[in-house]
Amino acid sequence: MQNIALIVGASGIIGSNLAQELLAHDWPTYGLARSPRTDVPGLHPVAADLLDSAGLAAALDGLAPTHVFITSWMRQDTEAENIRVNSLMVRNLLDALAPKQSVRHVALVTGLKHYLGPFEAYVSGGVAPPTPLREEQPRLALDNFYYAQEDEVYAAAARDGFTWSIHRPHTIIGKAVGNLMNLGTTLAVYASICQATGRPFRWPGSAAQWHGLSDVTDARIIAKQLHWAATTEAARNEAFNIVNGDVFRWSWLWPRLAAWFGVEAVGFDGTIHPLEAELSQDAAVWRDLAGRHQLQEPELSRLASPWHTDLDLGRPIEVMTDMAKSRKLGFREYQSTEDSFFDLFAQLRHDRLIP
Repeated sequence: MQNIALIVGASGIIGSNLAQELLAHDWPTYGLARSPRTDVPGLHPVAADLLDSAGLAAALDGLAPTHVFITSWMRQDTEAENIRVNSLMVRNLLDALAPKQSVRHVALVTGLKHYLGPFEAYVSGGVAPPTPLREEQPRLALDNFYYAQEDEVYAAAARDGFTWSIHRPHTIIGKAVGNLMNLGTTLAVYASICQATGRPFRWPGSAAQWHGLSDVTDARIIAKQLHWAATTEAARNEAFNIVNGDVFRWSWLWPRLAAWFGVEAVGFDGTIHPLEAELSQDAAVWRDLAGRHQLQEPELSRLASPWHTDLDLGRPIEVMTDMAKSRKLGFREYQSTEDSFFDLFAQLRHDRLIP
């Protein structure tokens, strides 16, 4: 049977890379977003708001996907609102598709907040699960919109008879403009501003993150795992961590990132220096840089997400994950983290998003 993909969030870091992965394997692929991308050759755009059930049903009329990939979420002011809105998005989507009886598999992308708790919990240091994080670790006794999203998938799968997979990345590294969780591009923008202004490339985060072991997820490797899980019998109805496969310390990587831009690296000095404050006065600096170098995006806020980078780099605990589960089932892709950053920086420069 032909595989037909519907990617929710196809304009984002994960969704756009997944679209390219599936199209390379000749899957007819539809990309759903409120403002869908039209610049990916072969991707069929679907404009819809997941919170508008009537409009969603109309947008999906005539489309009968076999595989659904949910890669987006909407940030709200409280975790209670995160739960309400993001679970409703999943429920509306799967309810709209249910009458078609075409869906064979649904993949949901969440993340390591499954183990760490919502933003407020791990920033405060109130939750410190043992590392490396493993899929069998139980849910925390905390409100968490990831759990609510999972429960919507489980309920629809029991009702409609499809299989599912859950994917838990750690800090996505990849290109996207307008994305709320974009550490790689945020650091590229910060380093570019440091280069232009003569400021040092100062570590913004915590001692635990500077000295501890860490890992990240290249957008290309999660795309490969999503494809693998959707087509592998042994991966059905399972949750998987997904990271590059190597580990590093920021104390090792930070000077290498600085060297790529030719700026001075400054490590942890005993104090956290949040990027949100560091970049708060740089909107005009970036507009000037964009004008002088004819960059494609003059708005700093469209490229950098310092609030989320601060959450990642400011954690008071070491965070790394275990990949044994999917490795045992046959997923053996690997990606060098250093190359993840350097490939991204080169792509951003080629696309004239950084000078």
